[in-house]
Amino acid sequence: MKAKAILFDLDGVLIDSLDAWWHALNDALKEFNLEKISKEEFVSKYWGYDLYTNLKKANLPLEVGITCSRLYRNHIDKIKLHPKALDILERTKNLKKGLVTNTPKDCTKEVLKRFNLERYFDVVMTGDDVSRGKPDPEIIFKACNHLEVDPKETIMVGDTNSDIKAAKLAGCSAVGIGIKGDVTLKDLSELLEILKL
Repeated sequence: MKAKAILFDLDGVLIDSLDAWWHALNDALKEFNLEKISKEEFVSKYWGYDLYTNLKKANLPLEVGITCSRLYRNHIDKIKLHPKALDILERTKNLKKGLVTNTPKDCTKEVLKRFNLERYFDVVMTGDDVSRGKPDPEIIFKACNHLEVDPKETIMVGDTNSDIKAAKLAGCSAVGIGIKGDVTLKDLSELLEILKL
């Protein structure tokens, strides 16, 4: 697979942050005396969408989302870096790289700092940098524009339907981790094989 640039989603691709977000949301719901949600419901209904879309879907006020983002920091120790993430980021240094995540900017910065990942990316686009998060392709177009590459020469690596849909709408090659894309991988570690690195 040939490309001039590669875009990575963050949560579920480079890091495992599911537990951190689930706990942060339930802590926020508790602060507002609202009913907690199960991990299964969280994954099936909300995982992969931007914060504002999720608030609308759940009919929750913006304050719950703001509180969730603030409380996320309390659970940052639950986040794990994918075992192959650093190797993949290091071995793709000949490609322009972007991070495109629906995660809010302050939370993204915390994670990048914690794992010393910011040095690997030429551009970082978060849910706060766009008016509509993935599956809308706006975030991909903005990242490609910053990288000065055509989306058609770009690979998008994601793990949710939102990532794959955004990639396809933008005209990128979609690599799905555990989800159907133009190329489907079981795990991030298989990425180097398809990039021939």
